[in-house]
Parts: sequence; structure tokens; C-alpha cells
Amino acid sequence: MSASVISTLDLEREHQLLKLFPEPVRLHLLYKATELNSTFPNRFHGVGPFVFVVYLSSGVVRGAYMNKPPTNQGHDENVFLFDVTTTNATKISPEDDSKIKISQVFSCNYEFGNSFKLRTESVSKESCLLVYFSSDEVFNTGWPDECYNITKGDAGFKDLELFRVTGIGDVLPSPWREVSWTERTREDFRESFVFHKVFIESLNSVRVLLLGPTGSGKSSFVNSVRSVMFKRTTHMPASGAGAPGHFKKLKSSIIRAGRGGSPTSLTLCEVMALGEGESAGLSVSDALAVVKGHVPEGYSFQSDTPCNSQTSGYRADPGIKDRIHCVLFVLDARKITTYDGDLQKTIRMLQAKISDLDVPQIVLLTHVDQLCHAEDVKYVYTSRAVKDKMQKAAEFVSMPMCHVLPVKNYAVELDTDCNNDILILSAVHSVLQAIDDTLDDQCVSSTVE
Repeated sequence: MSASVISTLDLEREHQLLKLFPEPVRLHLLYKATELNSTFPNRFHGVGPFVFVVYLSSGVVRGAYMNKPPTNQGHDENVFLFDVTTTNATKISPEDDSKIKISQVFSCNYEFGNSFKLRTESVSKESCLLVYFSSDEVFNTGWPDECYNITKGDAGFKDLELFRVTGIGDVLPSPWREVSWTERTREDFRESFVFHKVFIESLNSVRVLLLGPTGSGKSSFVNSVRSVMFKRTTHMPASGAGAPGHFKKLKSSIIRAGRGGSPTSLTLCEVMALGEGESAGLSVSDALAVVKGHVPEGYSFQSDTPCNSQTSGYRADPGIKDRIHCVLFVLDARKITTYDGDLQKTIRMLQAKISDLDVPQIVLLTHVDQLCHAEDVKYVYTSRAVKDKMQKAAEFVSMPMCHVLPVKNYAVELDTDCNNDILILSAVHSVLQAIDDTLDDQCVSSTVE
């Protein structure tokens, strides 16, 4: 239909109507009675799925959805009728699927039981298009018996429209976070990282702790950040290797500005994985001991033996340089809906206790490339699937979605990629900002006191 023809369906009602569909869809206007002299074109027959929308002068808007092209006495188990207002839409499904008989009689007649009929009939020897409403035992709409002559333009009738319903796929029309995927952006992020100075002069480097289940990508993220700064992929031993529950050491990796370069202000810390399912993992007490700065570098964690004041090298009175300044919960986007309740319980317990320590917390969502269109990370902020997983990750840890950062770690690549570097550097930038904001707030609070 001509793009100049404007649908009678306003944005508020369209928004409510779209909520009735289980998957994201878009409506394409095919037919508008008031523009086509009420003549229902034959070329639209059999085009589906589609929606009929009838507008009455009283303000009532109702209609029907068909998933399959109509055939003589055809059966469509997905059919439904609806009422829609600016604030709500009511989906009216059949009482009994076995009784659904959607008929296409002749070339222009569509009958949804007795509840909604669109028929071509002879009125005073003139072919007219009529719409009927009623209530029957199949749909039980509760609609009053009404009939409107569309061709004659009955006073109670306003318009009839037909829309084709199409899926809109994974790619959203516009990103929900703006990123410029250019070499200039990558260099700006890298330069900002290299020259970043910690808010507190006595603190040369901030320590960021990565917590997550086995295989979530903690060590890979450390290697990926290093790869971005070295401008080539690096291959460091994966501390997460080994059987689940096997002890791991506290390992702190200073990120340098290139091979042999000066240290940046970021140190990434790895520990034993959090337990999942039947596997034992890092205890809450050990995780908190690391955050508070009590645990010495190289300490070997064991699930059944927590770190305590009797541990060799234990710091009874850790300084600010020993503490953790931000915690990253690392989760796999592919598994976010299948992680068990024990892991969620552990993370939420940690989250509550870490919050009491005034340490910022962020979720690092890995493997998002496998959800993107063509597995290209430049689509990460226009991907419906990625956005959905980010929302689920936020719900899983009970944190705002703005605290969820999507990344793709370097795993099998031999060379770095500009878009992927930008995503990783963007995550690092957000982490450093969160730390700066927290330290600034703590300094202001101590000054006021």
C-alpha cells in the first residue's frame, strides 16, 4: 500500500496490540477501507499471517488475527480475537480449539465463528462489504450483535484495516547503547586507559576481582584485556583449567600498556571458581576475605579449609592497596537461563555483603558474540537476543541492567579485532569509572565527617 496512506491505528493502541504476540512482530498496512472505496482486493487473499482491525465511531477498536491463510473450512489453532484500547489489549482465544472453523467463503468473506464476520453481500442489488460482530460459544467475546455496512459508510463505522504480520528478527531498528565502531574510538579508549590515574594519589593501581562459575570466561577476560593492550592475542596459562572444585590460587595480573610497557592503573585478580550444582567452589567467607584484602598473593583456596588469621601471610590489617576496589561477576550469556539456584544464592549473598563494604559490583556477560547477528559484536547493542540475556543476567544477580557489560573474549583468534577491542575497552572504561565514582564519594564522605 502507498506509504502516504496513514493507518488509523494510533501508536498507543498499536503498542498494546503488539503485546498480544509471543514474539516481536511488525504490522504492515495492506488495506484500508476508507482509501480503497471498501473494495477488498483479491491479491491480499491468502497472505498471512495477518490482522483485521475494525474501528467504530464510538471509539471501540476490535479485530482478529489469523496465522494461516484461510481455506474453505480451514482450521487455525493460533487464531484469536481482540479488543484494544490505548492502555490495554484483551486477547480472546477460543474456548475449544477443536471447534475452530475459519471459513473463507467465495473470494472476500472471512468468518471467525459467529463472533467476527467480514462478508460481501448484495444490498439493494449492490455488492457491499459488511462486518458483523456477535458472541458465540467458540470465542465467548461478550460482544453485542452488530452489523455495519462498510461500503455505505454506516454512521457507527469508522474504518477497517488489514495488516500483514511479520517477525522482525533479532536486529532492532536502533541501538539501546550508542557506540562508534571505528579505529578512532578504539584508540581513544586505549589512550584513556593508559593515562588513567586513580583518584587517590597514594593508590597507583586498583584491584578488580573476577568471580564466577567454572568456564564463564574469567581468565579469558584477563588475557583479552592484555591482548587489546599488546595489539595481538596473548596466550597465558588458564588458571581455570582443571577439575571443578580443584583448588585455585589468588593470582593478580597487572595490565601493562603493551609488551614491556608501563603498568596501567588496573590489576585483575582471579580466584577459585564459584561452585555450581554439585561442584564445590570458592566459599563466601574466602571471597569476602579477598575483597577485604586479608588473603595473600598465591594463596591456594580449598573449599573445606577457609582462609583465616592462622593462614601463612594472612593480612590482619590490610591497607587500601591490598583491598579489592571492584567486583566483576562473570557469567556466560549462553547459560544465564540454566544456572542453578545454588549459584544464584551464592552470588546474591556475596552481593549483599560486598555492598556493605562499599565496593562497586558489575556483571560481565561473556560469549555475547554467539547471540549477535552474524556473530559480529558491532550488533551487540542492536541484538534483541543480547538485550534479553542482559536483562536476564541483571535479574539473576538482582542488579540494574546498566551494571551489565557484554563482552566477547579472545579464545581462538590469532589477531585482535577493532570492534571486539572496543567492546572490551568499553567494559574496562566502565569499571574504572565505577571505581573512581566510589572512591570520590568515600573521600567526600570522610572529609565531611
